[in-house]
Amino acid sequence: MRITKLTALAAAGLFTLSIAACGSDSDAGGGTEAAAPAPTTMASSAPAMMAGANFGPGCSAVPTDESNPGSFASMAKVPVATAASGNPVLSTLVAAVKQAGLVDSLNTAPDLTVFAPANSAFDKIPAADLKKVLADKKTLTSILTYHVVAGKLTPEQLAGTHKTLEGESLSVEGSGEDFKVDGQSAVVCGNVQTANANVYIIDTVLMPK
Repeated sequence: MRITKLTALAAAGLFTLSIAACGSDSDAGGGTEAAAPAPTTMASSAPAMMAGANFGPGCSAVPTDESNPGSFASMAKVPVATAASGNPVLSTLVAAVKQAGLVDSLNTAPDLTVFAPANSAFDKIPAADLKKVLADKKTLTSILTYHVVAGKLTPEQLAGTHKTLEGESLSVEGSGEDFKVDGQSAVVCGNVQTANANVYIIDTVLMPK
């Protein structure tokens, strides 16, 4: 499936629109007109990623229709929690964020990098254990904030050690289009733009040490 890739110019324009138009979860999937992204090309072997370019096999599961609230173009217009709420790949994460009461905190933060577990990542957790975590707000908040880093990290900045909002640090190894977080969770769709965050969709839920 062909994936729409935003250029830096289009992403900047959409960011400006989002600041004026969004402020709550109800904005996801709204009628805001999207600026038409200019076509981009990128060699898959190039080590440096273009600004706004998505990468990874998991990106094929993201809707391509720009009118869909879960598409890359629509996600770029709204803050991160609202953007995730429109994406079918992240529905379990969205439920967890709402349960922890973190929607407003994530939406109003100025610049973030979010390692967002896909639904398949939560499926790896035994159902009884997941239910227990969802019912424990303190533990759930600790786990979710461990997936968030201050600042918008580009793919070129991703490798290294980064302090999370939970307080501990996580590590990222790799380059180009191949990254692993804490040595266990692979980035399956990277550099997803939202109004206030760069999102890297991962295949395993991260746990604070």
